[in-house]
Amino acid sequence: MSRPQSASQTAGPYVHIGCTPSAAGLENMYGGNDLGADIFPPNTPGRKIVISGQVFDGAGDPVFDAMLEFWQADATGRYGANGSAGGWARRAVDPETGSYRLETILPAATQDAAAHVKVWVVARGINLGLHTRMYFDDEPGEQDPLLLAMKQSSRRSTLIAKRSGDEGYIFDIHLQGDKETVFLNV
Repeated sequence: MSRPQSASQTAGPYVHIGCTPSAAGLENMYGGNDLGADIFPPNTPGRKIVISGQVFDGAGDPVFDAMLEFWQADATGRYGANGSAGGWARRAVDPETGSYRLETILPAATQDAAAHVKVWVVARGINLGLHTRMYFDDEPGEQDPLLLAMKQSSRRSTLIAKRSGDEGYIFDIHLQGDKETVFLNV
């Protein structure tokens, strides 16, 4: 017997309360443990970097209630090699600016892709989470299958984080509009 599929629903304006308790000011309610707060244990080898940026809507205005999840390989190109939480983190954007910040290590290329971080975005008005990738402007990516498949360099550039300072990268996410980030069907 087949059952009808349930309708999808948007994440709602309060998605970050249960998913990122410290961002919502609810640390004590959840025992002070913010799931996904650290992407790797502090002693994980690799070049330390900071990824930051903002999430924007189609009009170019900051989105103040988005939540991002990040998945990445470690400095040897392996996923999950540094414990059960290694390589995954969650961030709610700042409710005042729509910005985020992730302290991590530079991932190595994997067997099938250039060095990258997978990003999942949810926010009010998004029925299904949006998947994208973030590559690094100073890391080789010429042979990456996803980047090779993108014919328009203007679209490809929406996946490239720009170097900022000694250890930083800027990666803004545009949900719609002329600067829309490339999102993937996964």
